[in-house]
Amino acid sequence: MSGPGQESCLLRGRESAKMNLNDRIAVVTGASRGIGRAVAEALARAGAGVVINYTSRADDAVAVAAGIKASGGRAEVFQADVSRPDQAAALVDFAVSTFGRLDILVNNAGITRDGLLLRMKDEDWDAVIGVNLKGAFNCARAAARIMMKARWGRIINISSVVGLVGNAGQANYAAAKAGLVGFTKAVARELGSRNITVNAVAPGYIRTEMTASLPEAVKKQLQERIVLGRLGEPEEVANLVVFLASDLAGYITGQVFVIDGGMAL
Repeated sequence: MSGPGQESCLLRGRESAKMNLNDRIAVVTGASRGIGRAVAEALARAGAGVVINYTSRADDAVAVAAGIKASGGRAEVFQADVSRPDQAAALVDFAVSTFGRLDILVNNAGITRDGLLLRMKDEDWDAVIGVNLKGAFNCARAAARIMMKARWGRIINISSVVGLVGNAGQANYAAAKAGLVGFTKAVARELGSRNITVNAVAPGYIRTEMTASLPEAVKKQLQERIVLGRLGEPEEVANLVVFLASDLAGYITGQVFVIDGGMAL
């Protein structure tokens, strides 16, 4: 049984654990649109300074940063192909040189090159694995060096429900996203002693530019498979990421959080 003193300590502990990220610095890869953009904006609203990473959509990335600054937040833009180790390291170095620290890494960058197994080209397999899986490795390896010295960090990998249940025509994408699950669990074991948590978020079908281009008949079929009867919104994924990046999630690591409206039940 707990006495009044212990209950008071618990209450004070709950009060001190806030879902704000004041003074934290985050890097979000692939943040010029979709889920990455929503994550960057949500982290900034929670108080974090954010580095907006992009590969080719410079105008979109600048617009994201401008929107954050207009709302009183802190944001900078940096171009890097995270599948290349030198560019991933440069991204991390930029965050540290610009903001003085790096606390949160969100590995969101991803591409698709869909095709049936027997027709899939080697370059399509390599490209998807390179960005979606190796990119996360490159960024996490560079960021971990900074976080280990600070003895605090959050690494959040954006996987996919496809990595858990598979999807025809996406062997490369499913393999990369499933690889992120194993990567998350292994790195969580390695870095936990330095107070660095590593978790994965596995979204289902989220309303983005990619899903917007689907034929209406396909969207209807998708919605029929989703228990909640609708596609998810990028902001709903972003809210989960903010929680995992906050002090409220300090005792959670090595986990995979499915956010799919019940599709994979």
